[in-house]
Amino acid sequence: MLGRTAASLYWMSRYMERAENMARLLEVGYRISLMPGAVEGHRDEWRSTLQSCACDLGYAQKHEEISAARVIDFLIFDEDNPSSIRSSIKIARNNGRAVRTALTRDVWESINSTWNELAQVKRSSMTADRLPVFLEWVKQRVMSFRGALLGTMLRNDTYYFSQLGNFIERADNTARILDVKYFILLPKPTDVGSELDMQQWAQILRSVSGHRSYRWFYRDSSYRPWLVSEFLILREEMPRSLVFSYNWVNRALAGLANLYGRTYDCHEQARESYDRLKESNMEQIFQAGLHEFLQDFVAANTSLSQSIAKSYNFP
Repeated sequence: MLGRTAASLYWMSRYMERAENMARLLEVGYRISLMPGAVEGHRDEWRSTLQSCACDLGYAQKHEEISAARVIDFLIFDEDNPSSIRSSIKIARNNGRAVRTALTRDVWESINSTWNELAQVKRSSMTADRLPVFLEWVKQRVMSFRGALLGTMLRNDTYYFSQLGNFIERADNTARILDVKYFILLPKPTDVGSELDMQQWAQILRSVSGHRSYRWFYRDSSYRPWLVSEFLILREEMPRSLVFSYNWVNRALAGLANLYGRTYDCHEQARESYDRLKESNMEQIFQAGLHEFLQDFVAANTSLSQSIAKSYNFP
């Protein structure tokens, strides 16, 4: 497969995953903003939303003050923001169109119809009461795309490059969400265990569709930081955890190795990252520093993406 074709498949899936993740982050910011006024003054939900998706610097270049309306517009519609929902779906569609003949009809129509419907949504129509409905629509459309890909694509290099993009992006998002909660949202030790603390952990779990599954898995109605962190980092049962994502990254790379008959540095990097996660426990991670662990993971994940691009000649 040509490097530019592989790159288009990789970034097509990565940007569709990014659109869903952005919708999830916005939903969390919106939910936290609706919390009782008793915790007013202790939260900075929209700033943390910008930081968690690494959009704070881009926002600051365009706006002096942070407001709910401006953040929502920047993260949904602003095409100067490459991670906005509109930009992500547009870039995904452009990449999909570049490799149209490599995709099944179901996959292409899922992306194309999503873009066409999104193009009809006007910025002025995104009122507070419409935001939850719109974000749910984005999540459902991305899940439709993923279902079409899983249900109709041959298990060949087209499929494997698409899966790589999906799970590299998912791992990055989960790590950033968890890091923002632990390091930015709750800087004061006196707040640990407070009502605010519990509400924020609950919203973090909701952002990755893990709220109910966490309570079922641990048989616990409270939100313990070390258990939530374990759930999102080390539990392979959780489909948005770091270890689950890296299991699939390694499976996709193994599929490419079998097809092409050789391995590269990226294969070793991915195996090392997966093994490190499997061998870790939360006591070690908290002793060393959860923030430092997550920052190292995000850096290693970015390095792996660059290594994949180099190995498979992405333009």
